Amino acid sequence: MTHELVMDIAANDLSRQTAEIMRRFNDMFQRHDPTALAELVAEDCVIENTVPAPDGARHAGKAACVALWSAIATQPGTRFEIEETFVAGDRATIRWRYFMTDGNSLRGVNLMRVAGGRIVEAMGYVKG
Repeated sequence: MTHELVMDIAANDLSRQTAEIMRRFNDMFQRHDPTALAELVAEDCVIENTVPAPDGARHAGKAACVALWSAIATQPGTRFEIEETFVAGDRATIRWRYFMTDGNSLRGVNLMRVAGGRIVEAMGYVKG
């Protein structure tokens, strides 16, 4: 089934709301401060992250998602560089680069979905 989103005034309002949620989400990683996650993540949130390869692991429920993102955000000596965030309606794509403690980095993308003002889905993918 194909899902199409036609941009109109309602979709523009939704895009603005989604963009603000993504801004707060990205900022949380930049500051290494996950305290905002509780208000950003929905009870039924699902994350499919990038490890273990090749398919990643699935994390379901607010507690599991907040715990995973909190652990990533507070990892000592690491940082995310946000390369681009693109928003359309209730969906967002975040292109990022993650710098590890050893100085190496990897590039990836998160495909995000928002409903009811909270993150309900995040699918992470990495290059290589």
